[in-house]
Order: sequence, then C-alpha cells, then structure tokens
Amino acid sequence: MAVAEHDERPGGDIYYDPYEWSIKEDPYPLYRRMREEAPLYYNEPHDFWAVSRFEDVERGLLDHETFISGRGGILEIIRSGMEMPSGVLIFEDPPEHNIHRRLLSRAFTPRRVAELEDKIREFCARCLDPLAGSDGFDLIAELGAEMPMRTIGMLMGIPESDLEKVRDFANTSLRTEKGKPMEVSTEQLTGQLFSDYADWRATHPSDDIMTELLNVEFEDETGTVRHLTRDEILTYCAVVAGAGNETTNRLIGWAGKVLAEHPDQRRELVDDRSLLATAIEELLRYEPPGPQIARYVARDVEVRGQEIPEGSVMMFLVAAANRDDRRFPEGDRFDIHRDPRGHLTFGFGIHFCLGAALARLEGRVALDELLNRFPEWDVDLANAELSSTSTVRGWEKLPLVLH
Repeated sequence: MAVAEHDERPGGDIYYDPYEWSIKEDPYPLYRRMREEAPLYYNEPHDFWAVSRFEDVERGLLDHETFISGRGGILEIIRSGMEMPSGVLIFEDPPEHNIHRRLLSRAFTPRRVAELEDKIREFCARCLDPLAGSDGFDLIAELGAEMPMRTIGMLMGIPESDLEKVRDFANTSLRTEKGKPMEVSTEQLTGQLFSDYADWRATHPSDDIMTELLNVEFEDETGTVRHLTRDEILTYCAVVAGAGNETTNRLIGWAGKVLAEHPDQRRELVDDRSLLATAIEELLRYEPPGPQIARYVARDVEVRGQEIPEGSVMMFLVAAANRDDRRFPEGDRFDIHRDPRGHLTFGFGIHFCLGAALARLEGRVALDELLNRFPEWDVDLANAELSSTSTVRGWEKLPLVLH
C-alpha cells in the first residue's frame, strides 16, 4: 500500500485512495484505522479531505450550506468544474433542489411504492423461474441487472425492448479503467437518450413518471409558474434511471455474497420471512452500494480542530461511518438481528435518497423470491468480479453455486 509523503498532514502513514483497486477490494480494515487514527484525513495527490466517523459524516451531510451539492457529489465531477444542468436533483442546492425534489417525490410516495410489489415479484419470477434445476447462475446477470431495470422502465414508461439500452447507458457512464478516475461529461447527466420517449409520451400519456413530468405545473425559484423544460425532463429521467438501476443491482449482489458467508443467518431467513426487512437494512448498513459522498466546501469550516478552506472537497465515507463501533457496536459484524436503523447509506438531511423506499422494497422482494427457489448457495469467488467504478462498489459478476 502506498504511503503519504507528508506525515504532518492529518493521516500520518495512512493512505486512502478511492481509485486504488487493492483498497476497493476490501476497504474496511483501512476504514477502521482511519476512524481510530485519522478521523479527519487529507489526501494530497487527489486533494481532498475525508471523515470516517459516524458523528462527523452525519453532521457534515446535514450541513448543506457549508458542504454543498451544487458542484456535484462525486470527486471527479467537483474537480471538473462542469456546470450542472437544471434537474440533476442530487447535485443541486436550495432553493432549486427543494422545488425539484417536491416534483419528483410525487412518484415515490409510500402508497405508490407499495403498489409496485406485485409487479416486482413478477419481474423476479421471470428472471428466476427459468433457472430451476440448474447447478448455478450469475446473480448479477440473471437478477441484479434485470429486475431493477424492468422496475424503473415500468415507472418511466419505457418500452421493454429498449430497457437494455437505457441500462447499458447508465452503466457505461459510471465505468472506469481499474485504478483510474471516472471521465465526466454533461452527456452523462442530460439524458438525451430519453428524447424519443418524451416525444411519444407527449401525445400518448400514461400513468408513469414521464407523463407526470411532462404535465406538472409548478412555481420555480424566480416565482414563475411554468412547466418543466424539455431538457429538465430528460435530466430528471437520466437521474432516476441511473440511480434506480445501479444501486439496487449492487444491493442484490451484496445480498448473495454476504448471505453465502453467513449460512446460519440465511437459514433463519428461509425459515422466518419476517426477518427479511431487517436483513435488507443490515445489508445496506454493512455493504452500502455507494461507499462515499463528496461535497464542495462553500465556506471555511473547522473540522476536528483543523481549518478546512473554502474551495476544498470533503469526502464523507459512508461505508466507514456505517461500521463505526461508536454508533453500531461490533460494526464489522453482520447480524440480521441488530437494529441497523439510522445508517447513512441513503444519505442524510435534505438529500436523503428519494428512492430509498423503492430500493428497500426491491431488495426485500428479490431476496424473498431468491430464497423461495434457492435456499442454499455458495459464491464462486474465483470467477466473481467487482465493478470497475469510482462511485459505487459492488459486483459485476457473482456466480452462485447451488446446492
């Protein structure tokens, strides 16, 4: 592992690099060292600060006026200086963020999400039933990459024949060369891929997000009552499609990996499905698909006695915070009987993930349907493959061996 050259800066001989593959494979021993030895850390080569303790991550995410989202939530995007197109909800600050969030939140009310359960089960069955009698399959290819894509497609009104194209666009925009930063461009955010669907829905309305966005009327930050522009609608769609596909896919992969490592707890889930919701919550705490959140520092701020100057980048290490023993005793231990509520996987404060309820539902239903058909499995780690991204952490391939 590389060693920082300037030990007088916070971190000492600890070196944390979000792009280094050896760290990405298993970051948790390093996270533990950071929490104990360098709760405020500075990385000189990539010029960012990082906090790893639960209290610091939670406090920072709540302070949206100091640690702003309007420059992006990913290190590469913040450093690029690119201008955010209107409608990139996760990369906006108030008042625009509050207005746009209210508009999109209508699509993710508890009632509307709950109504999706039967369709999500149907999608899972379509993925898993053909695998009956096999001796194994790739959990990502057969379920993780399929069910979330179909669910988001249904919500957005995208024809099933085009779903793979949408999923592949979202995936490709996040992929990097191993150990390299992500290349960023406004094309990743503007959603031009959805242009034809928007045109179709304009004359063929339905009960989906696209139709709702085309017709909603609202008062914007200038006090003007208007409809969303075409570009804003397409950007909304890009945000929803990207977030809905990638993160839930990773959650399903981690469910397969972690439960293979804890067969006794998996057996408990087979016998008692009332434990499923808490198990999904514990999986989200234990292996968050998005391990870090970056923020631009909009004003000088003191963190752990150190002055952090305006213009810096602060990295909130969610995955480290979620295993902080101060908040979750024995945080490195997976336990479906723990109360994992309060984890930071979905963020905290005004940017708490709008799709959290949907992700929880998809995870619970996917695991339920998987256990119905395949109660025991191992993972073929020799042929498993982590995704090469700097933004999410999870499996590109996860072959299960069935018993």
